[in-house]
Amino acid sequence: MVPPAPLPQRHGVDPVRLRLPAEGGWATLRDHLVERLPVPSAVVDAMLAERAVFGADGPLEPDAPFTPGGYVWFHRELPDEVRVPFPLTVVHRDDRILVVDKPHFLAMTPRGRHVAETALARLRHELGLPQLSPAHRLDRLTAGLAMFVLRPELRGAYQSLFQERLVRKEYEALAPYRAGLVLPCTVRSRIVKERGELAAREVGGEPNSESRVELVERRGPVARYRLTPLTGRTHQLRLHMSSLGVPILADPLYPLVLPDPAPDDFSRPLQLLARRLDFTDPVTGVAQRFRSALDLSGWGLDGAGPG
Repeated sequence: MVPPAPLPQRHGVDPVRLRLPAEGGWATLRDHLVERLPVPSAVVDAMLAERAVFGADGPLEPDAPFTPGGYVWFHRELPDEVRVPFPLTVVHRDDRILVVDKPHFLAMTPRGRHVAETALARLRHELGLPQLSPAHRLDRLTAGLAMFVLRPELRGAYQSLFQERLVRKEYEALAPYRAGLVLPCTVRSRIVKERGELAAREVGGEPNSESRVELVERRGPVARYRLTPLTGRTHQLRLHMSSLGVPILADPLYPLVLPDPAPDDFSRPLQLLARRLDFTDPVTGVAQRFRSALDLSGWGLDGAGPG
């Protein structure tokens, strides 16, 4: 059984937990960490000298022996992150779940170069909710409704709603108007996304994704679409809209992968919004319906101008 972390969160971010190998020829913990961690040995020495590496019973000495199968914890150095200058707005909170409107550009959970500047870390830190966990995924570039679970023992119940497709999710998107496109329509395809590749792609074979696309309104060359995903593949809606010949405005991946903007460039938000979440609460049995208060801002986008 994994012991509880002996270190508190920092800025809403959990400490790193390492499981030590069951076998190995390292005499000391330091020897193992120097070999395992992708940092110079001087950094490991400094962490140990500062008593910043913890075992289950507290901080470890610089000459602590290697303990096969044990656990150690420490805080990673947080990357330099540009703050996403948009608020997280609480839509609903009770003793089980928290639903927020997530802005564009804010990642859901710590990963890669986005750690403290994520919805999960911000909410844990700002609301004093260290046990908060996400119930589902929402792309960093997509705005709108995101749901989190307050209590660890309820995490599985709410995550299962999304895994078992028991949540009706509805999105809005702004994209070019295409006169020859017959709508509403349902798009089915097989989507794959390889590790290390930014964009997903459609391939032949049995479909593993399904989206319903409806036209809501048109303003000149731009239209608003209602998108209902019936499955949950990575970038599914973005890829399906692109395959219909109406890629979502300001999409940096579909149909073409564009160079990354500067970290502080928030001028062209992807015109995709998670508008609605409807489900039956697995704990109370009550029907829950949430609607985002955000709006898309891209009626003036033409695919080339500023957002």
